[in-house]
Amino acid sequence: MKQLAERQSNETTSLPGRTYRGAALRHIAMPMGGIGTGQVSLCGDGGLRQWELFNQPNHLAFVPDSFFAISASTKEAGEPATVVRILQSREALDLPEEHTPMVNDDAIPDQQRALLRRFSGVERTTFTGAYPFARVAYEDSELPIEVSLEAYSPFVPTDVDASELPAVIFTFRLHNASGQPVRGGLGATLKNVVGWDGVEPIQGNLSPQFGGNVNRILRADGITSLMLDNPSLPPDHPGYGQMALSTFSTNVSAAPRWKDADGFINELNSFNAPERPSPDSAAHRHDPEQRRYSSDVPSGPGETWNGGVQIPYDLESGESTEITVILSWSFPNHYVNFGQSGHHNDNAFTKSRLWLGNAYSERFRTALDVVDYITDHQPYLEDRSRAWSGALLSSSLPTWLAEFLAAQGTLIRSPTSFRTDDGKFYGFEGTQGAPTSNLPWRGFGGSCPLNCTHVWNYEQALSRLFPSLERTMRETDLDHVQAPEGYIPHRTLVPLAARQLWDVPIGGPENPALDGMLGTVLKVYREVRQGAGQEWLDRYWPNVKRLLVYIESSWDPDHDGILDDEQGNTFDIAFYGPNMFIGSLWLAALRAGEEMAKLQGDRPEEKRLHDLFIKASNAYDEKLWNGEYYVQVRDETAPPEQQYGAGCLSDQLIGQWWAHQLDLGYILPEDHVRTTLRSIVRHNFRQGFHGWVPEERVFADGDDAGLLNLTWPHGGRPDVPTRYWDEVWTGTEYQVAAHCIMEGLVDEGMRVAAAARDRYSGEKRNPYNDIECGDHYVRAMSGWTILDALSGYRYNAVTGSLAFAPISSPDVTDESGTFRAPFVTASGWGQFEQANDGAVRLTALHGEILIQTLVVLGADVTLDSVRINGSPVDATVRDADGKATVQFPEPIILNPGDMLQVDR
Repeated sequence: MKQLAERQSNETTSLPGRTYRGAALRHIAMPMGGIGTGQVSLCGDGGLRQWELFNQPNHLAFVPDSFFAISASTKEAGEPATVVRILQSREALDLPEEHTPMVNDDAIPDQQRALLRRFSGVERTTFTGAYPFARVAYEDSELPIEVSLEAYSPFVPTDVDASELPAVIFTFRLHNASGQPVRGGLGATLKNVVGWDGVEPIQGNLSPQFGGNVNRILRADGITSLMLDNPSLPPDHPGYGQMALSTFSTNVSAAPRWKDADGFINELNSFNAPERPSPDSAAHRHDPEQRRYSSDVPSGPGETWNGGVQIPYDLESGESTEITVILSWSFPNHYVNFGQSGHHNDNAFTKSRLWLGNAYSERFRTALDVVDYITDHQPYLEDRSRAWSGALLSSSLPTWLAEFLAAQGTLIRSPTSFRTDDGKFYGFEGTQGAPTSNLPWRGFGGSCPLNCTHVWNYEQALSRLFPSLERTMRETDLDHVQAPEGYIPHRTLVPLAARQLWDVPIGGPENPALDGMLGTVLKVYREVRQGAGQEWLDRYWPNVKRLLVYIESSWDPDHDGILDDEQGNTFDIAFYGPNMFIGSLWLAALRAGEEMAKLQGDRPEEKRLHDLFIKASNAYDEKLWNGEYYVQVRDETAPPEQQYGAGCLSDQLIGQWWAHQLDLGYILPEDHVRTTLRSIVRHNFRQGFHGWVPEERVFADGDDAGLLNLTWPHGGRPDVPTRYWDEVWTGTEYQVAAHCIMEGLVDEGMRVAAAARDRYSGEKRNPYNDIECGDHYVRAMSGWTILDALSGYRYNAVTGSLAFAPISSPDVTDESGTFRAPFVTASGWGQFEQANDGAVRLTALHGEILIQTLVVLGADVTLDSVRINGSPVDATVRDADGKATVQFPEPIILNPGDMLQVDR
């Protein structure tokens, strides 16, 4: 944490967010694109890489000759002096290569290097991250103007429609500080890759998948668009679709067809002439009614066209201007193009064209439809996106933590996830990028399909920010994946009409993972609290009961409350014998089941589950507690390999972490929980990994600090220990960090969290790409609970209860002692603020925030006034044990701009 603080003190923070420069830019690559639409990453050097728009994850996918450039001309005496720059950093090319295991965000493609060798880039860049906004400042001593870029894809929590746009909005800001007039042009280029599979390397304009590509210019309604498509493709072709570059001007010079960058750059250079290039003479004006296009010359077999637009500007000394370019796309034909468990050798399954579709394509027929939508809704999209980013970056949290929480949204919108045409949300565990990025046997595609229940046990960001999407995952689990006997395999097959993985080997582990099934119970209750509603629970309660009955009958046949036998889990193995990793999830699931039974009025089941929980809690604590932490009592009749016995497992209290989030109380003795967490950090946190050689994968090395998954502080490590024991997983670190903070162990929690983020500081790893079994790994979405822990946030849509218990540590409060952070409910979000005297402000920023009861923890606070927008509100106020409870006779609704005040 100290290293982060020292580095930040030397950063320029004139823009909100954290600024990266020099070597810290090496791995910066912020994903841009909507939920389930694919992505392209804006990198720290200003380049666009990781082109994953084509229904196929491929972390090293690159589209050459797609870049931004600028020309700038001054006239001091005689001929004008013109400078042309590719808006990418030369400095990044000269950074010494320092390989970081398992990642390749720093890979600069050869064709990008060749472009910058032929046409100069700027001297250097800086990058400021405040997701969903990325800001790149271009620095060059020969440019007579200051140039910067702000890029984003709209991101509005709880508003799926606004957040799933297949588009990136680039806004360039030009400022003339030269003391004399400057004129020039901004160039934006894009290669027509329609028909490409996103995998086959592109060499220049050549690929066997090209041919018949057409670039056309459309000018209408104040917008010029370069439209790229391929009319020769049948409408059901996997690569069928469109791409577009659009700008809000018709006074634009268009270069719809060129084979190499020389012609485009030369034309951009001519913007210094007294008579600028006129709009493309071959581009006949567009008829808005008929939507006719110009330049519809198809490319030859095996090749394609590049296209570009050039936007002029004139700036007097001291003047500024902004130029906006929108990249949009539409590739509707998403088919199953990945191997699925249970069908590796089934040719009929893997070679069939199985339709998935894309949700966004149900809204937008073409890439230009996306531009029309953005044009019509731009004020809302930008304002709400800025409000969200601002809520995090203006919080009292340290900048590194606020940026990290904002970056949780990148995991939701990465190619790890997708939405089918029926609106359902699915996710891999991560995405493949090449052998150096993750696993040696795959170079592209999603890793470990699909909706893996045990890995998604850790994810909380999607459930908080887009609860309606998370809900579709539970509906898939219970409507389609659950077997008639009641169990749930830990992977989903698509299309859902396929027979699921019932009674067949699955992989990772082979049999249905028990931790995933227990997590499903917890997730169902979470979704109810996140706004799914009583009718939704009515529908799925029988499924939950059947699942619980199956678990109990299969793993606790002797009814002692302890689960025995083979317990498949997220370590891709099975534990044999009582252990608290499975045990804590079981205890939390019993409590969640009890609460759901209560909501259902199912009194017999409520009592049965309550009694079983009490028995199980006592039994696990008595059997596994060693005075420091909980151990595994290994089943001596089972295979000894990959067990952990006397080891200290970092994830052993994952069920208690869940229980706190769901207001289920302590599932184990409170003092044992705190002691265990202290022991986990003491034994498993490692400072420095020099000489550390994990058996399989390296996620921390050199001077890094991090939390190992498992250690044996008192000896007893098995000859073949638990798989992945020697690795460092950010998803586990965030879970442990959040849980420590929930228990009041703030120093321990912040230490673990800061160490994880320090490894992802840009210099060695990408802060927008947590890795594990692939890039953009979903386990890392446990990180959202760090905010929940710091604010003490708890929400229950069933009762309309909103609760806060903020941490008062100076690490997370401002200079006045005020804690300030955003919060999200099922239908809206806002900013929570508590001053050091206990006074509370809730400011609504988006949607509707419904509150029946507000509970705030504050030491010895006496509340005597409740106001909305300054006017008193009828409420009952109670204060006990430092906890203030405000009860409204009827639910109140806060709309954007409303402020609820609870003063002393």
